[in-house]
Amino acid sequence: MDGNVYIPIAVLAALGFGFAAFSVVMGALTGPRRYNRAKLDAYECGIDPTPQPIGGGRFSVKYYTIAMLFIIFDIEIIFLYPWAVTFDSFGIAILVEMMLFMVTVFIPLVYVWRRGGLDWST
Repeated sequence: MDGNVYIPIAVLAALGFGFAAFSVVMGALTGPRRYNRAKLDAYECGIDPTPQPIGGGRFSVKYYTIAMLFIIFDIEIIFLYPWAVTFDSFGIAILVEMMLFMVTVFIPLVYVWRRGGLDWST
């Protein structure tokens, strides 16, 4: 394998790093410097920190449910990308397998939706 294959990756990484460095430097040079007590507070947003319980407190079950749903559907999308990119070379058997995979993920989605797991207001 020739080393020239990695040149576009190196150029893209250099461009990304350059843009990030440029943004930070220009923000520091051109941004307003109006410091006040609220900005210099621990959160730098003007909101007084709320006291936390010693044990760290309890998180709502809704927090964990949303996190698990995100992970499940994020992983589904990760598995769909290679299939979508190379769809031409697959036969009908692989298409059927992918549809079965999508159904096995869609059924829990419908279940969670009907149980109110996607209701963000509660």
